Amino acid sequence: MAGVSLVCVPLVGKSVEQMLSEMATATAGGADVAEIRLDHLASFEPRRDLDLLLRNRPLPVLVTYRPNWEGGEYEGDDGWRFEALLLAMELGAEYVDIELKVAQEFVDFLSGKRPDGTKLIVSSHNYQSTPSIEDLSILVARIQAVGADIVKIATTAVDITDVARMFKVMVHCQGQQVPMIGLVMGDRGLMSRILCPKFGGYLTFAALSTGKESAPGQPSLSDLLDIYNIKQIKADTKVYGVVGKPVAHSKGPIIHGTAFRSVGYNAVYLPLLVDDFESFLSTYSSPDFAGFSVTMPHKEAALACSDEVDPIVKYIGAVNTLIKRPSDGKLIGYNTDYTGSISAIETTLQVFSGKVPGASLADRIFVVIGAGGAGKALAYGAREKGARVVIANRTYERARELANFVGGQAISLADLENFHPEEGMILANTTSVGMYPNIHDTPLSKQALKSYALVFDAIYNPTLTRLLREAEELGVTIVTGVEMFVRQAMGQFEIFTGLPAPEKLMRETLLNFH
Repeated sequence: MAGVSLVCVPLVGKSVEQMLSEMATATAGGADVAEIRLDHLASFEPRRDLDLLLRNRPLPVLVTYRPNWEGGEYEGDDGWRFEALLLAMELGAEYVDIELKVAQEFVDFLSGKRPDGTKLIVSSHNYQSTPSIEDLSILVARIQAVGADIVKIATTAVDITDVARMFKVMVHCQGQQVPMIGLVMGDRGLMSRILCPKFGGYLTFAALSTGKESAPGQPSLSDLLDIYNIKQIKADTKVYGVVGKPVAHSKGPIIHGTAFRSVGYNAVYLPLLVDDFESFLSTYSSPDFAGFSVTMPHKEAALACSDEVDPIVKYIGAVNTLIKRPSDGKLIGYNTDYTGSISAIETTLQVFSGKVPGASLADRIFVVIGAGGAGKALAYGAREKGARVVIANRTYERARELANFVGGQAISLADLENFHPEEGMILANTTSVGMYPNIHDTPLSKQALKSYALVFDAIYNPTLTRLLREAEELGVTIVTGVEMFVRQAMGQFEIFTGLPAPEKLMRETLLNFH
């Protein structure tokens, strides 16, 4: 049974004073262990500095003196390093880390003078790739053979599927009662750091704050504890996540993680950087990987991989939510983008019905900018509500395809500038024009917005895009992407959990995160 993994914060200050300050911050932030990276100190006087660092320590410590040939900053010889690590052991350090390459020499050096009470971590780092399960298992055996109390293997993820091999080796070690730290570095390896307790990992590392990482892909301490709720992750915790490329800026983990926690649902929600959607699904096919939010560029691939889909999905041609049905493991595809955006627009029309005559979409001209997955979803949703749909796209051909599909009209983006057959129209931008960091861009001039009663932008970062700001300046009603995001996330939450979504909490979480 997997238990709680320790959370260790590397101290990377250049002076002892900085490290002591970092240790105090790590303690207050909820860390279990502090890693003293002696190789980061600008100058180091072993007896004086180790005494200062260890004497009144508020946390158990792991002392590491990493050489440059293993990704560290120490450039001297091993004799000096060994003496410093022995001194740390004599001063009562709870853990000391030594690299496999010199572990036998270090163990021989300690012969007869190794103090009790310090656990020896023997580590191996691979900054290029993640070996096969067979090679990883051989590495574990070599580390054990040299006398390690704890095995540490850090590899690099070339693809997110690499992490599965590390998980298998960790589970095997757990069965053999071998304490193991198994981490996969880089953005594609992030889930190895978060799911550590699920697969029996002894310890995981978290940076004190963004910018203080000691290895690629380290999450921050506050993210690990507050967003991913790592202390509540157990062997039976279900895994959900947002699958995309890129995903680093997704607000999904904070909104779903908070919602799961609020209802006591035993699950974690991760950002999953996926290159090949099909290979990701076949690698993580166990029921524990229970469901996914799907974002660009995988929405069409998610449809192709679905065993069954919600009828609406067939029309939209894109899946943004995928779950494994517990009874048979079949993948069921849904689309909550369309319900999220249309309900946000309708609700706003009803609220502002004093200002906007006739608070329904029926028979209203509904202009959609963009013909991708989100454009399809909105066009279909608007047509279902009886609107007259117009598709505007940079390439007219794509606009015409979608317009034919929903029985609407197509125009080029250039022609949209002078398109105003009637007042009271609705405009919906589904492109990324105006999204962070290009916040000064807009898909349509301010002048052209005068004919619209309501303007919606699917972008939620920034909340107020240039398009929306200029519409608001003209007195046009606006609907932000935050509203759509919250509503589609609520739909996903209900599909994931079968429980009613905590709407107020989800909306507040997203707005506070902004």
